[in-house]
Amino acid sequence: MADELEKLKLDALGRLSIEEFKQSNKFPAVVVLENVRSAMNVGAIFRTADAFAIEKLYLCGYTPTPPHKDIMRTALGSVESVNWEHHADTQTVLNVLKNQGYTICGVEQTNKSIELQNISIMPKVAFIVGNEVDGVNEETLLQCDAILEIPQFGTKHSLNVSVATSIVLWHWLYVSQIQK
Repeated sequence: MADELEKLKLDALGRLSIEEFKQSNKFPAVVVLENVRSAMNVGAIFRTADAFAIEKLYLCGYTPTPPHKDIMRTALGSVESVNWEHHADTQTVLNVLKNQGYTICGVEQTNKSIELQNISIMPKVAFIVGNEVDGVNEETLLQCDAILEIPQFGTKHSLNVSVATSIVLWHWLYVSQIQK
């Protein structure tokens, strides 16, 4: 092979400083974590929020918040770059987001779910992900404009909440932002 494969070093990746990132334009998406119990999942979602430059995370209910040690371990510093708020009540957050013009999308398996690949372009969206065992609360699902489901073909039909969040954000970013 004439050209040798070379992994890029950190300085070649063109990373923004935390201050540059905070000042940069974000994609018009937020993620609402409703009663996510694992601090490690929360930390992983912080990293995803940073990677895809979304506007904010809303940590609701008993979802752990920084500076929990497991969040800090998995977030790798992204708690400093990603805007976030904690709220005891998901409904309050949804009301504010609706008033700000966000399309509210639950990520859940229901009889009315839309498969992720069939979503329409949504210019400003709030994705709600739920508890690792019980998912998104039914009361919350009733407030959603759409409910999205990631098609799965194995025996479990269940993804880790941080993995599901990453897939949904990447797909939305690709469809709604990059392809337009």
